[in-house]
Amino acid sequence: MHNAADMGRSDSYQDLEYAEPLDENSKLAADRASPFQKALGLNTGKYPMDQRIEDKKRGIGRQKYPVVVWALTIIMIGVFINELVVNSRAQGTPVSFKPVVNPMLGPSESALINLGARFPPCMKVVQGLPLTTQMACLNDTANPPDRLCSIEDVCGFGGFQGGEPNQWFRFITAIFLHAGFIHIILNMLAQLTISAQIEREMGSAGFFITYFAAGIFGNVLGGNFSLVGAPSLGASGAIFGTVAVTWVDLFAHWQYQYRPRKKLAIMTVEMLFGIALGYIPSHLGGLCMGLLVGTTLYPVISPTKRHKLIMWAFRLAAIPLAIVLFVVLIRNFYTSDPYAACSGCRYLSCIPTASNNYCQGTGFTTTGGSSI
Repeated sequence: MHNAADMGRSDSYQDLEYAEPLDENSKLAADRASPFQKALGLNTGKYPMDQRIEDKKRGIGRQKYPVVVWALTIIMIGVFINELVVNSRAQGTPVSFKPVVNPMLGPSESALINLGARFPPCMKVVQGLPLTTQMACLNDTANPPDRLCSIEDVCGFGGFQGGEPNQWFRFITAIFLHAGFIHIILNMLAQLTISAQIEREMGSAGFFITYFAAGIFGNVLGGNFSLVGAPSLGASGAIFGTVAVTWVDLFAHWQYQYRPRKKLAIMTVEMLFGIALGYIPSHLGGLCMGLLVGTTLYPVISPTKRHKLIMWAFRLAAIPLAIVLFVVLIRNFYTSDPYAACSGCRYLSCIPTASNNYCQGTGFTTTGGSSI
């Protein structure tokens, strides 16, 4: 997928690497700016407008190395290795082949839930899935399961301590987990290319906020409108949030883009393909929050007062809208029936067939499969 830096180059086949500035003045101006100025793209100082435009076209961002992306990638690979170890100890193999084969070539559903996947029955009381519900233990390999555990045992993390489920942190931990080798390879490739370039352009602070806001909101939206009995995990929502920033860049810098209409068409096809491939609310949620936070934090070149006023209008609208969306959907998640707010939203994560009762009910199965 094309990233933001590629959108203004005269040579569309150049590698999307960090270029060196034409001179040292741009570096010095950026270094003098305060963190607040850098976060909102106000570090113009003695950095001439024509120099900023030229640097933009050459793909020069605020920093050379995407340190946050590198750190996240190392952490996620470490977490995935731990997933394989946990499944190997429970079932005897790092990849789950029994009771069902994990199509992503990774641990069992129970192991993923135990390690922190987003699974509403671990986070709140779910209608149709009382705490007495039995499901496959981590070490079960039979189909149908012959080793059953309570939801509380599979959820782990010390259980519910005699109260109701309230493992809210799964909105965050799910970002670091992946369903298998295929899942993590695809996500890390996207993260080390698209997300890395966005960090170079935004700077680590703005990127960090955008990435996690998108990832968490993707899980919040998915928690509301995905089938409550199916676990979900992965960094896809966060990565889609960084993809959304490339759209901010495209429209904010339309006049500096190389063949912007062609680029818009390509990006539209890529985005629709990515959403269709995932077919889950987490991707849509990440994309939506990435647009809002990216609009606020992405450094935009405003050559005129009119352009600057338009950008600030969008920023001032994006901030409260992002907060409202978080508050409303978190409150809705903790209601007894989130689907009441959008009865058709269950189809965002479920293709109706006779085998799943046409997406009615919770989607819970004792052998199941995780959603990415």
